Amino acid sequence: MIRILLAEDQAMLRGALTALLGMESDLEVVANVGDGESAWRELQRLKPDVLLTDIEMPGLTGLELAQRIARHELPIKVVIITTFARAGFLRRALDAGVRGYLLKDAPAEQLAAAIRQVHRGGRSVDPQLAMEAWGEADPLTDRERQALRLAGEGLSAGEIADRLNLSHGTVRNYLSEAIGKLGVGNRIEAYRLARQKGWL
Repeated sequence: MIRILLAEDQAMLRGALTALLGMESDLEVVANVGDGESAWRELQRLKPDVLLTDIEMPGLTGLELAQRIARHELPIKVVIITTFARAGFLRRALDAGVRGYLLKDAPAEQLAAAIRQVHRGGRSVDPQLAMEAWGEADPLTDRERQALRLAGEGLSAGEIADRLNLSHGTVRNYLSEAIGKLGVGNRIEAYRLARQKGWL
C-alpha cells in the first residue's frame, strides 16, 4: 500500500482527490490538509511514502515543503499537482528534489500512475513542461524571491524586514537586486514579471 499525504488548499478539490485516490486498491490517503504548515506537521507525524501537494498554499508553498523534506533528508517522495503550466515552477521543483509534476487538468488515471512511478523511484513530469523548463534560468536568489513575494502582497520594506528578520537596508538591497536582474522599473513590475515566469 502506498501511503499518501495530500496538501491542497481548495477544499472541494482536496475532497475529490482523496475520493479518487481512495478508489485505487494500492493507494491510501492517510491525511489531507489545507495548508503548508499543517502538511509539514503531518509529514513528520505520519511519515507517508508520498506527499501530493499543490504549489500555492497558505503558510508554506509546495516547493518550500519539498525543500524542507530534502533538507531534513526525509524518505518522502514529492509529487506536485498544479494549475501552473510554467517552466520556472517546474525547474524550481526539480531543483528541490520533486519527483513528479502534473497539471490539474491531466486525466485522473495519469495521477495514480504518476504516484506509482514516483514511489518506485522514477520520475513523472509533464513532457511539454519538461522541454520548456531548461530554457530560461531563474536569476533570483531565495532571499530575493522571498522579499519580492512579500512586496507583491503589498508589504513595505520595513514590514518585509520584520517578517524575514532582516534589516531594512538588507531588504532594500534584495529588492534592488531583483529589480536590476529582471530589468524592470520597480518592485511591483519585478513581482509581476517573476510570477509570470514562474520564479515566485
